[in-house]
Amino acid sequence: MIDAPVWTSDELTQESLKAIEVFRKRRIEEPLEDYLEAFDEYQGVIEELLESTVDLSNLDTQFIEVVTDPSLLEALRYLAGPPISEDDLKTVAEAVLTPGRLKNDETMARSIVNVVLNGLDRRRFPWVIEKREPTEAERGAAVLASAALMATRRLETSRRTLEKQRQEQEVQVALAASGLTRVPPRDINVLSDGPRPGEFCGESTLGKRKADIVVGLWDGRVMAIECKVSNSATNSVKRLNNDAAAKAEAWRIDFGTVQVVPSAVLSGVYKLRNLDDAQKRGLKLFWAHDISRLAHWIAGTKK
Repeated sequence: MIDAPVWTSDELTQESLKAIEVFRKRRIEEPLEDYLEAFDEYQGVIEELLESTVDLSNLDTQFIEVVTDPSLLEALRYLAGPPISEDDLKTVAEAVLTPGRLKNDETMARSIVNVVLNGLDRRRFPWVIEKREPTEAERGAAVLASAALMATRRLETSRRTLEKQRQEQEVQVALAASGLTRVPPRDINVLSDGPRPGEFCGESTLGKRKADIVVGLWDGRVMAIECKVSNSATNSVKRLNNDAAAKAEAWRIDFGTVQVVPSAVLSGVYKLRNLDDAQKRGLKLFWAHDISRLAHWIAGTKK
C-alpha cells in the first residue's frame, strides 16, 4: 500500500500561496450585482418593518404580525446591535421561530420582541430610546445601515455554502473522470459498508462522524475526504484543525490507522502552523487548485 503524500513546510508554504492567489482572483471577480440585489431586497424589508410599526413605536401592538412574517422576523433580528442570530434568539427568548407556533403563543412572540428591543442598536435607532419620532435623516440612515448589514451577512453565508458545494463537485468530477464509479451515500458502521474498491459516494456517516466524500481505494482501504474552504488564516483553525483534523483522529481510532485514510481538499487561506498540525494529527492534505494530484494518488493505489 502506498502512503498519501506528506508535505514539507516549504511545500506547504508554496501550495498555500497558490491557494491564496486563486482565492484572491475569485474574490476580485465576484459580481457586485449579487450584493446590490440583496441590498435592494433588504432595504425594502426594513422600510416595510418601520412603516408597519410606525418607526417601531407600536411594535408592542404589531408584534404578532412581525414575528409570523419570515422576512420581517429576519429584519427584526437585525435591529439589535450586534444582530441576533436565529439560534441565539431561540435560546435567549426560549422560542420556536415557526409562524404557526408563534401565532398561537402570544407570550413566546412577545418574548422575541423583548429580547430584540433590549439589545436595540441605539446608534441606528436613537429615536426609539428617546421616545420620539425620527428625523428623515435618522430614518434613512437606519434603513441603509440595516440593509447593508443584512446583505453582507447573506453574501457571507451564500459564499461559504456555494464555495463548499463547488469544491465538492470539482472533487467528484475529478474522481469520476479518473475511472471511479459514483454510488449512493450510506451509513458506514464497519468498513465493509463503505464503497467497494473503485467506487465513491457523497456525504456519508463514517463511524460517528460525517465525511463529505468517501472513496473505496483500489487496495481495499477507505479514504474519507473533507472539502474545506477558509476565507482567513484565523478561520483556518476552525475549518482545518477543529473539524477535519479532529475527524481524522476519530476515524483512525474507530477503524485503525491502516484501514482508513482521512484527508482534506483545501482552498483559501491557511496558516502554515495549522497545516503542519493537521498533518501531524493524521490528516492527508490535497489542494483544490491541483486536484489532479488527488486523482493520481488514488489511481496509484491499484499497485
